[in-house]
Amino acid sequence: MGIFEAIILGILEGLTEFLPVSSTGHLILASKLLGLEQTDIHKSFEVVIQMGSILAVIVLYFEKLIKNFSLAKKLAVAFLPTGILGFLLYKQIKALFAPETVAFMLIAGGMLFIALEFFYKEKEHHIHKVEEISYKQALLIGFAQSFAMVPGTSRSGATIIGGLLAGLNRRCAVEFSFLLAVPTMVIASAYDMLKNFSHFDGTDTANLAAGFIAAFIVGMIAIKWFLKFVSKFSFVPFGIYRIVLGVLFLYILF
Repeated sequence: MGIFEAIILGILEGLTEFLPVSSTGHLILASKLLGLEQTDIHKSFEVVIQMGSILAVIVLYFEKLIKNFSLAKKLAVAFLPTGILGFLLYKQIKALFAPETVAFMLIAGGMLFIALEFFYKEKEHHIHKVEEISYKQALLIGFAQSFAMVPGTSRSGATIIGGLLAGLNRRCAVEFSFLLAVPTMVIASAYDMLKNFSHFDGTDTANLAAGFIAAFIVGMIAIKWFLKFVSKFSFVPFGIYRIVLGVLFLYILF
């Protein structure tokens, strides 16, 4: 992998990390189109550059994360299911990182979003602020996030669906998804770096830096745009996009 490919993947990561379309899935599929082999080190690169996107969340929500200890505890509770399952099933999860898995999960997730929007109606009693989320709701969203360990599911998509089902409105579900990405991706990236640190060399460091910076800049833009979008529209367009992309890649693969 060269710097150019690293930047392309970083841009794609920043653009898709917070949208319910599976950033990991897009990185796997893009890597296949770029002719990049899915080695262990490349899989780790895909996880580590997500830190660039997470830094964007930290910058935008720094004050809320630092000053609201109750919210921090709820994020910790929401992280628990994914943290425990991720630690216990690390090797099995890594084995699922394949284009075929991504394509099928993109389609399944797209259908779920469209079905959910058919029944979901935003109501006055729904939670409007992340500070008002209960520990029970946080835990339910955490269980939903654990499904995103299957590549192509979308961490953002799973947590947003979990939030909507738990009684949050669209914007609140999206914001909690952003915030939950911080502990989830920081710990996942740190664990991956620890497992694969010996494989990185000087070239890998340069690629990681390029991908990280690209993901950070694009992530800042994507967060602000997505919040404006969900304040006016439903998630149906994302569901359609997922299905179309999944079918397209099944056609390419087979």
